[in-house]
Amino acid sequence: MKTIRVVAAIIYRNEDEFLIARKKQGISLAGLWEFPGGKIEKNEEAKHALVREIREELNISISSLTPFIEYTYQGENIILEMQSFKCFSSDTTIHLIDHDRVEWIKALDIDQYSLAPADLVIGEELKK
Repeated sequence: MKTIRVVAAIIYRNEDEFLIARKKQGISLAGLWEFPGGKIEKNEEAKHALVREIREELNISISSLTPFIEYTYQGENIILEMQSFKCFSSDTTIHLIDHDRVEWIKALDIDQYSLAPADLVIGEELKK
């Protein structure tokens, strides 16, 4: 089974609202919500990967990256070594590439969204 190192961002715009993004039709996990991010390239630091991925996926800048949780997610055909970071963005214009919608939500509302399986751990931790 293939193992991939990935990063995910919990992007805040204020003290209690963070961004989740819905995967667009035609790609893996279409219709499910996630914390944006992506693969860590070989010899790349996690924080650098996250800044790059968020720029590529949403065309926004993030700052104040703080490690949140790390865990391993085992899917049917893949193992993801997940690293998540809380961060901040003051950008107001988001350009969607892999997603068809974003929402700014509070942690107590997360259960109203169908999260991608690998992101469920982050969602649960945010509710604590």
